[in-house]
Amino acid sequence: MRAVFLDLSSLGPSDLDFTALQACADELVTYDHTNPQQVVDRLQGADIAIVNKVVLNAEILAQLPQLKHIQVAATGTNNIDLVQAQKQNISVQNCQAYGVDSVAQHALMLMLTLSTRLLDYREAIQAGQWSQSRNFCLLDFPVESLAGKTLGIVGYGELGKGVAKLAEAFGMGVIISTRPGQASYDDRLSLDELLPQVDILSLHCPLTPETQNLIALPQLQAMKSSALLINCARGGIVNEADLIVALQNQDIAGAATDVLSVEPPPADHPLLQYQANNLIITPHSAWASRKARQTIVQQLANNVLSLATSDAQFLVQ
Repeated sequence: MRAVFLDLSSLGPSDLDFTALQACADELVTYDHTNPQQVVDRLQGADIAIVNKVVLNAEILAQLPQLKHIQVAATGTNNIDLVQAQKQNISVQNCQAYGVDSVAQHALMLMLTLSTRLLDYREAIQAGQWSQSRNFCLLDFPVESLAGKTLGIVGYGELGKGVAKLAEAFGMGVIISTRPGQASYDDRLSLDELLPQVDILSLHCPLTPETQNLIALPQLQAMKSSALLINCARGGIVNEADLIVALQNQDIAGAATDVLSVEPPPADHPLLQYQANNLIITPHSAWASRKARQTIVQQLANNVLSLATSDAQFLVQ
């Protein structure tokens, strides 16, 4: 089988071992980037298309009658037209649970950075304020401990559970929210019930029509003024304009997001223009530990190998 990986660079720098993936295909062709106009040409003669974020829509798939399988180097498959794939009898497989540890530690890092006022202290030291201090220490910015705080989690799949496990190790209490479009659970609170109780709100749910703008100004104003918001889920779950208003008005104490509604964001994106240290933005890197990225490569190889066996688990057959 001939496999073509259209956006290899989406897995990061050249620090991964692709031996397993190379060994399971007769030929593996890789491209760092592929723009929409190049997709059809580059997949001519391919049995397997491997993509992370490259879009394979109905129009593109219709021009690839020889394509048999699609491997997604991520969990989300919203870039694949699954209906068209089914019409053409193209199997679709994704990768799962590869970044639980990476996302969980990133979420805790963001909580710690905001709680310890790390950016404020770093800025103060660089400005010479510690050197000018009359005391041995600099205590200009109040530091909060995570121990004893209440963490609210929206999205209690493997990622949410991974965050909860680390939070409990830090001595935090954890409460879970239901979300729109999800079944009710006796041990979970409605979002309206949960918001006033939390010291930190951490989002780990998918972006769906029900979760679009799930956290907007009314929800932010329902939280404690000392509360923190962490988003390692998807851009669009938080209304970005409302978040700026809430931060400026001190409706909440701080926020950190690993995701934005447009990625990569334009240089004039409103959140990128916001300069105060009570907002931290990381570039959708929570998932991307080397261990997580290597796990993706191994899962891709396992998925390709499964195509020839009864073990293949297809999203679409």
